[in-house]
Amino acid sequence: MTIRLRLALQFGAILGITLLLFALAIYVATQVSRRQAFTQSLFRRTQVVGHAYADGLQHTDAGQQASYRRYLRQLYRTLPSEGGRVYDAANQLVFSEGQVQAKSVPTEWLAEVRRAGRAVLEPETNYHETVGLLYHDARLGPLVVVASSVDEDSRQQLGQLRQLLAVGLLVALVAAGVGSWAFAGQALRPLRRMVQEVDGITATDLSQRLTQASGATDEIGLLAQRFNRLLDRLEAAFAGQRTFVRDASHELRTPLTALIGELEVALLQAERPPAEYRRVLQRTLDSARQLNDLTNGLLQIARASDDPSQVPMTPVRLDELLLQAHELLLHRYPTSRVDIDLGEADEAGAGLLHGNEALLLAAILNVLDNACKFSAGTGRAVTATLARTPTRLSLLVADEGPGMSAADLQQVFVPFYRAAAARAVPGHGIGLPLTARIMALHGGTVRVASEPGQGTRVRLDWPITNLYKAS
Repeated sequence: MTIRLRLALQFGAILGITLLLFALAIYVATQVSRRQAFTQSLFRRTQVVGHAYADGLQHTDAGQQASYRRYLRQLYRTLPSEGGRVYDAANQLVFSEGQVQAKSVPTEWLAEVRRAGRAVLEPETNYHETVGLLYHDARLGPLVVVASSVDEDSRQQLGQLRQLLAVGLLVALVAAGVGSWAFAGQALRPLRRMVQEVDGITATDLSQRLTQASGATDEIGLLAQRFNRLLDRLEAAFAGQRTFVRDASHELRTPLTALIGELEVALLQAERPPAEYRRVLQRTLDSARQLNDLTNGLLQIARASDDPSQVPMTPVRLDELLLQAHELLLHRYPTSRVDIDLGEADEAGAGLLHGNEALLLAAILNVLDNACKFSAGTGRAVTATLARTPTRLSLLVADEGPGMSAADLQQVFVPFYRAAAARAVPGHGIGLPLTARIMALHGGTVRVASEPGQGTRVRLDWPITNLYKAS
């Protein structure tokens, strides 16, 4: 079942039920109102019958009584099937006129009329009703006057009302069905257009976007906006993936080419001196290590790009990671000098982070490794300062290397990009991009400031919300 049909049926059902309840309310209210009016008219007739009976007894002449009875017959015909009866104090029938029922009136009911002053013997059934009223006369004493009639007028009027409501309800349902079908189609027209446009978007062409009506702020317009933003992210991700694969392939080709070249040269001659074999093996080992470092870097980038919910997070002491990274650097660069200032972060719980220990260590090690590589030969120390403020925890790494230009600073987070001053230094251009992804995974940021000849400063910041509060 389509959404259009479901909306039309639901709207029609709601409107139909509402109209049906409204029609029932009108019919019941009209019926109750007419019934009450008819009952009141019967009570008024009992008063007329009582007056007529009492006045009729004052006419002693036979001709006057006959004339008076003709007058009563004409009076009774004003209501359909009307009948009137009068009972004296002994509950004896002393007067009857009009339609007289064969069924006698119960004595208990007459007593109830005398006690309450009025009562209904037969509530309206098939539009017929019988009522009784206690009539007081100075000469005759208390009389019970009974009047009954059939409400033919209500029968006709309510019948016509039922027909009118039924026809009106049917017409309203048909009109509501047609209208809801048309309005649902009009409301869903943007969705049908979106479906057609989405069918034309493929993985090879993510540049297309959904058409948005100008100023549309309804749910469909918001859906189109969100979907276009999703396409923007997918397009950027696909472009980044293609660039990453292209650059990674290029970088992997370099050590592999060197490795294959050295092995082929070694096999050109049947006999070589041991020193030559050692030289070939050393170059082969250097190329293999370079390939291993590059592969590990690519794996770390892929891991840092994962969903944060899938990366295990534990309490991590940042000062201990900094000391661990410093120890590893001493093995890589024995001649380099790295000065560490832990500040207040060495206090209990001051340097605790909620993060992944291996990834955070890789981020710190990458920044320190770059600083040591570019400071090699300058004789100047690399400084690493750990500080905590009320809003963040930061690590500032500064070196006195050659620095970078403004153009290079704009590209430092692009994978495999190498600045002009850094091309003579061994590396693959994945250290800072990897660090940026790791920091983003932990809700932090990385900023680089540098000027040619003035060295480079890299700042890692973690927001206070990511700090681990010790219990």
